[in-house]
Amino acid sequence: MLLNRIWIGMFVIAMIVAMSKLLFWQDLDVFNNLVDSLFSAANTGFTLSLSLTGILCFWMGIMKIGENGGAIKHLTRFVSPLFSKLFPEVPKDHPANGAMMMNFSANMLGLDNSATPLGLKAMKELQSLNPEKDRASNAQIMFLVLNTSGLTLIPVSIFALRADSASPTTVFLPILITTFISSIFGLIFVSIRQKINLFQPVIIAYLGSISLLIGALLYYVINNPQNTDVISNIAGNFIIFLVIVLFMLLAWRKKVNVYESFIDGAKEGFGVAISIIPYLVAMLAAIAVFRASGSLNVITDGIKELAVIFGVTVLEWVDALPVAFMKPLSGGGARGAYVEVMNHFGVDSMQEKIAATMQGSTETTFYVLAVYFGSVNIKNTRYAAGVGLLCDFVGIISAIIISYLFYTNGYLVQ
Repeated sequence: MLLNRIWIGMFVIAMIVAMSKLLFWQDLDVFNNLVDSLFSAANTGFTLSLSLTGILCFWMGIMKIGENGGAIKHLTRFVSPLFSKLFPEVPKDHPANGAMMMNFSANMLGLDNSATPLGLKAMKELQSLNPEKDRASNAQIMFLVLNTSGLTLIPVSIFALRADSASPTTVFLPILITTFISSIFGLIFVSIRQKINLFQPVIIAYLGSISLLIGALLYYVINNPQNTDVISNIAGNFIIFLVIVLFMLLAWRKKVNVYESFIDGAKEGFGVAISIIPYLVAMLAAIAVFRASGSLNVITDGIKELAVIFGVTVLEWVDALPVAFMKPLSGGGARGAYVEVMNHFGVDSMQEKIAATMQGSTETTFYVLAVYFGSVNIKNTRYAAGVGLLCDFVGIISAIIISYLFYTNGYLVQ
C-alpha cells in the first residue's frame, strides 16, 4: 500500500537526516526535538479529534433531519434531469440516482466520513447495472470522478478545525470556487471520453447557471479584493443557516420528529469523531518528526528556490504543500497535514488559509478508488485514476491562485 510506504518512509528519512545532523553538524538536541515533537503531535491529534466531536455530532444530526424530512429526495428530483444526461446508462427512477445524490450532498457539506457509506451504496447500485462486473462502467467512472473532484458547498470539517479563527467561515467562497473548477474539469474530461454531449439544453441550463454565478463571484473578487472577506463571511454564514432551517422546515412539514432525528444523527457523529483519532494521530506524528528533523524544510526550500527562478515572488503556498502531497492518498493524512500547517504557522495565517482551501479542494483519489471499486470487486478501473489525479492537480493549482485572489491584493508572479 502506497500510504503505508510513505508513512514508514517519513520516519526513516527523519532518522537519516537526524543522524546526519548529529554526526556532521553536532546537533545534540536533534533527537530530543524529534521525540518531543512526536509526543506533542500524538497529544494534539487526540485532543483535536475530541474537539471535533461537537461539530460533527451537530452536522450529522442535521443531515439525518434532511434525510428523514425528504430534503435529499427533493434534491434528487431537482438534479434528475441533469443526471439522466450525465448517466444515460442509469434508468430515471433507479435507486442509484438517490444514492449518488445523497453521497454528493454529504460531500457538499464537507462530511467526507459520512459520504463514504453513501458512496459505497451508490457504487453497489451502479454495479447492479454493470454488464461487465470486473470492469468499471461509464456511469461508475463518471460518479467516481465527480466524487473525487469533491464539489463542496459547506466545508463543515474545515470550519470545525478553524474554530479558533477570528472568522472560521472566511474560507467558504475560495473552497466553493476551487471545487467547482476541479469538478467542471473532471466532468468535461470524462464527457469527452464517454462521448457525452455537454451542449444539450438541460446540461447547459444547469452548468451555465452555476458557471455564471461562480464567474460573477470571481469577477467581483478580482475587482474588489478589499471586500472579499466580508462577502465570504456573509454568504457562508447565510447559506449554512439557510440549509439548517430548510432541513428542519421540510422535516416538520412531513410530521417528522425533528428533535429525535437530530439525536439519532448526532449519535452517528460521535462514532465518526472517535473513528478518525488513529488516522489523525498517525499522520500528525509522521509529519511532526519529518519537520523536526529538517527533512520537510529541505523539500520546501528546494521548491521555493525553483519558484524564485521562475519569477514567483509570493511563496507562502509552498509551506502548505504537505496538504497537497497527502490529499490524493488519504483524507486523514491530508487532514493531519493541514492541522500541522495550522499549528506551525497559526490559524488565519496565509499558509493556513491556503492549506484549508487545498484541504477542501478535492477528494482523496486513491482512497476513493480503492474503497469504492474494491467494494464491488472491480479490477479494471480504466482511466478513472488518471482523471482523478488530474482533478487533484487542477484543484491544488486553483486553490493556490484563488487563495491569493481572495486574501491578498498582490499576484503570484510579478
